[in-house]
Amino acid sequence: MTTTANPAQTLQQRAGASIITGPWPTYSQFKGFPERERWALYELAKAGRQALEDNGFEMAETYDAFVRRITEELDL
Repeated sequence: MTTTANPAQTLQQRAGASIITGPWPTYSQFKGFPERERWALYELAKAGRQALEDNGFEMAETYDAFVRRITEELDL
């Protein structure tokens, strides 16, 4: 079976980078945590993404979309 990629959905890959499309962990279950802990989880999520990027992975989700999603899920 041959499938044709939709050009709008084709991911641009850097030379040597592996593109990670997810699924990503969701943080919405932590909305009830105190704000200080939610901010700590936000920082951990950003650090985890940065560690992957530092190791040559490229995310399908843009950084802005990632930050928007995490802040919404953590109600920050």
